[in-house]
Amino acid sequence: MKRTKIIDVLTRTEVGTELVVKGWVRAFRSNRFIQLNDGSTINSLQAVIDFENFDEAVLKKITTGAAVGLTGVLIESQGSGQSVELQVKEVEIIGEANPDDVQKTVMQPKKHSLEFLREQAHLRFRTNVFGAVFRIRHGVSYAIHKFFNDKGFFYIHAPIITGSDAEGAGEMFHVTNLDMEKLPKNEAGTVDYSEDFFGKPVNLTVSGQLEAELAALALGQVYTFGPTFRAENSNTSRHLAEFWMIEPEVAFNDLNDNMDLAEEMLKYICKYIVDNFADDLAFLNEREKAEQQTKPVNERNELTLLERLDFVINNDFKRITYTEAIDVLMNSNHYKKKKFKYEVNWGTDLQSEHERYLVEKEFKRPVIITDYPAAFKAFYMRRNDNSELGKETVAAMDILFPGIGEMVGGSQREERLDVLKEKCAAFGIHEADLWWYLDTRKFGTVPHSGFGLGFERMVMFVTGMTNIRDVIPFPRTPGNAEF
Repeated sequence: MKRTKIIDVLTRTEVGTELVVKGWVRAFRSNRFIQLNDGSTINSLQAVIDFENFDEAVLKKITTGAAVGLTGVLIESQGSGQSVELQVKEVEIIGEANPDDVQKTVMQPKKHSLEFLREQAHLRFRTNVFGAVFRIRHGVSYAIHKFFNDKGFFYIHAPIITGSDAEGAGEMFHVTNLDMEKLPKNEAGTVDYSEDFFGKPVNLTVSGQLEAELAALALGQVYTFGPTFRAENSNTSRHLAEFWMIEPEVAFNDLNDNMDLAEEMLKYICKYIVDNFADDLAFLNEREKAEQQTKPVNERNELTLLERLDFVINNDFKRITYTEAIDVLMNSNHYKKKKFKYEVNWGTDLQSEHERYLVEKEFKRPVIITDYPAAFKAFYMRRNDNSELGKETVAAMDILFPGIGEMVGGSQREERLDVLKEKCAAFGIHEADLWWYLDTRKFGTVPHSGFGLGFERMVMFVTGMTNIRDVIPFPRTPGNAEF
């Protein structure tokens, strides 16, 4: 017989069916009750052994963490906690797990800290928390691809090795195959990159946006979904050196079209997870509730995980300009009572505390802020024609979520060649480095727009995890490239 996945046993298999299941032992009680999990669902299958009919040597090998195959008949459960159980006829020990070794790992059946689990990222998939997180991570990925596919978008693979810095941030990982011990030098005494593999300095990408624009200006609507890299020395709960980005780009879309697309996508993702991952969400929801009870009252979330997902699905996003947002913040009691850590004034970027106040306290719904000051936004964002003197703004947008702050950042792109050249000069970007990008504005330039969604940040929101290192299998952070 072929094995049956445990999710199918629990949801689709009739009582009386003989079947084979394989998985890892979560617990073995009283030499009789096996809790078996194969990763297909957060729920384990209870298997019942009549220990008098099995060799004691075999029973001793049914330990926590061991991989076993069980053949038996599905029956109605005699106990509470499950509706069906497997009456075992045959046991196959596939892979043993020494109990002494298990005691040192995350597989030990007790509550572990997330920090300890990160130290054993190769094994944390075995826990209920991370089983749920990574099943949902898959679901978010699939929902994104399905959303764009069903809307007629084309998936573009942007390069991972690139000679451009799309964000102008300069915090990039350099890629080379030069011998670090014998670097070739030119007459000026600097590294001679003409001898490097690509013949010039190249880096790991920070964004696929610029390449997506090139494709959108021929294919109409495209999206990228790939790894991006930032050499930013930030040891925080919201930063990774390697993370994934979704970046759609649409020809003929203005900023309003861009906001509509992003709002529709975010609602779609949340609803897909609610509809398809109920058991995992229920577990994570209860986990978060228990965790919240250990915090001071003023630090607890006002909404549960499930309520936050409904909050996004069932509320139209509030749309305001940056100038309006500043006015709201400066007129708030929170500001007047000096409860904000960071200053609020026109011309400075909003901090996470400001963003969360607008979402969670002021409007009580997701918020889209538009028309930011040009001074702290990227060179490619379209300069607004109605900018006030001294208060130049760009057609940018940020979407803010409860508990997270910024979820999406995007803009209408600058399609006017003369203005784009001016902005390159202002940002210190050499036209020769982006000749191909500027070239697209010479051949049928059109208004177009797009945005970026940090994939891990989205997974954090739908799982309720508070540290970005806990929603990616193997986090890359300063000083850490394990596994």
